[in-house]
Amino acid sequence: MDIKEKKIKKTVPDYKQIYSDLVALKYPEKLDQCTPILQKRELDFLDVLEINNILKPNKTDQNLKSYDKSTILKILDYQKKNNLNNTELAIKFKMSRNTVGKWKKIFF
Repeated sequence: MDIKEKKIKKTVPDYKQIYSDLVALKYPEKLDQCTPILQKRELDFLDVLEINNILKPNKTDQNLKSYDKSTILKILDYQKKNNLNNTELAIKFKMSRNTVGKWKKIFF
């Protein structure tokens, strides 16, 4: 077996395709609201969160959320740019303020 074949390629999900299919199949009535976001070349984490809020506005389930390092750094950068404290950021992104504090300890 070649060494290159042994390396595991880290891939990012194609959120644009996933959400396009999801809106078309399960939420066709919300297509008009989601179309401007889905027309972007690539979706970043804020776009994904915005589409989630459009599709399921009252859902606050934290079980399925996971963040990679670049997303965490973007969220913390968002906090700095908008002068938010940990509580305000946690409310904005529907997460625990303790999670935000933990990230700040790890990355700063």
